[in-house]
Amino acid sequence: MSNATSLRSVLTALAFLLAAPASQAVERQAALPPAASGLVTGGVARPITAWADFCRRHAVECRVDGGEPEAVAMTPQLWRLVTDVNLKVNRAVKPLTDAEHWGVVDKWNFPDDGYGDCEDYQVLKRKRLADAGVPRRAMRMTVVLDENNEGHAVLMVRTDRGDYILDNKRDEVLAWHQTGYVFVKRESQDDVAWISLNNSSGPIATAARR
Repeated sequence: MSNATSLRSVLTALAFLLAAPASQAVERQAALPPAASGLVTGGVARPITAWADFCRRHAVECRVDGGEPEAVAMTPQLWRLVTDVNLKVNRAVKPLTDAEHWGVVDKWNFPDDGYGDCEDYQVLKRKRLADAGVPRRAMRMTVVLDENNEGHAVLMVRTDRGDYILDNKRDEVLAWHQTGYVFVKRESQDDVAWISLNNSSGPIATAARR
């Protein structure tokens, strides 16, 4: 082998080694959602009455642990977990209004019988994610106004790349600003309470249909 051939081989190998980390970084980036932003919060907001009743029955689901982070690092593993849980719960639960299900306007519950409306999907998603190790404090039940200007509950996962929304109306997990919703309020990360998302008023019930 000539010296020139040997030098070319060494340079080729060196170029491959230098390119590998950059290539791996690109692959990792492709496995993550587009960076979003965090929602701006306001003052204290009135809690949903049915949420307060849910918390009395399932206190652990509403408890705030100040030792947990307010936001988690978005990794490819977390993104796969979040999107997988959103899809599986959406497909496992059949939509049914609280009026049809329980005979009341609004009731939050786990969809143990396979039926539920928006908030029932979301509390199950949060439980499954928490069981998988995601800090509860970084997952906040959130009330929005949907495309019909009706109250709707979604689950917000707060990350270092922004706030992402799990929703029973779609299988895709989106950044909050991609949903088209008006964000009204969410659970506080500091207390068993709710905070405004810079909207002066909100619905008294989380869903009229599902």
